[in-house]
Amino acid sequence: MAYNVSYTLAEALGFLSDTGARVIAGGTDFFPALGEQAAPAEILDVSRISELKTISREDTGWRIGAAVRWTQIVQAHLPSCFDGLKLAAREVGSWQIQNSGTIAGNICNASPAADGVPPLLTLNAQVELASIEGTRIIPLAEFITGVRRIELRDNEIVTAILIPDLPQNAHSHFIKLGSRKHLVISIAMVSAVVWTDADQRIEGARIAVGSCSAVATRLPNLESALLGKNTRDISDNSQIWSEHLAALSPISDVRGSKEFRIDAAQELCKRAVLASFKSESPNNG
Repeated sequence: MAYNVSYTLAEALGFLSDTGARVIAGGTDFFPALGEQAAPAEILDVSRISELKTISREDTGWRIGAAVRWTQIVQAHLPSCFDGLKLAAREVGSWQIQNSGTIAGNICNASPAADGVPPLLTLNAQVELASIEGTRIIPLAEFITGVRRIELRDNEIVTAILIPDLPQNAHSHFIKLGSRKHLVISIAMVSAVVWTDADQRIEGARIAVGSCSAVATRLPNLESALLGKNTRDISDNSQIWSEHLAALSPISDVRGSKEFRIDAAQELCKRAVLASFKSESPNNG
């Protein structure tokens, strides 16, 4: 095995084009997943490329470099719509994993239980991909195509996650259900972003559920059903939560049955939306 560390993006793209190396950024999932298998002949570590390690404000949104670590996201000063992503960042394994694991690694691993994916979906995240031929941008919802499957060409590197601006009064929340409090793969998880009008009625909502399908899934029908509702409307109406989960396709496994996952997702959707109403951005910094 040849382990190569790049310090510039141009250097990394050239090396990748020449060798077809396996790209890692953190490696917290990659190395454990090898088990008894031999490592690839060439490994390219992009975690030290400075231009991939920053969070920056752009004209129409935010740019999170591919090698940004979860601890950086927790500590960053970001709008309240990122609170759900910050809560998810605190759930990604142990502190050691949060200090090493990267946001691009989380989405490229393409696990149905990847904590970062539901909040990124509710932020309408896009994925920036680069190769020696140029750059392209695709929605995160199109980037992850299945379990451990992503829309990434052999000569490409994920360079950033792009988040378009949301209304200033957009708030978010993330809830993860597992068999214990910490260091656990989720049974179900939900992220929600909500913004309201002057009468505190929902003007916009985005809801995504993880661990209940092969890929974390937005619930557009539920989002539409919530428009115009206030907290009392959605607290007292149990039907609104149960009628719009058809997009989910959970499996039964050692962590829970598919029926339990549906019930859990329904309750978590309600809790995440209600929590988004009263969010006061407690996680900035």
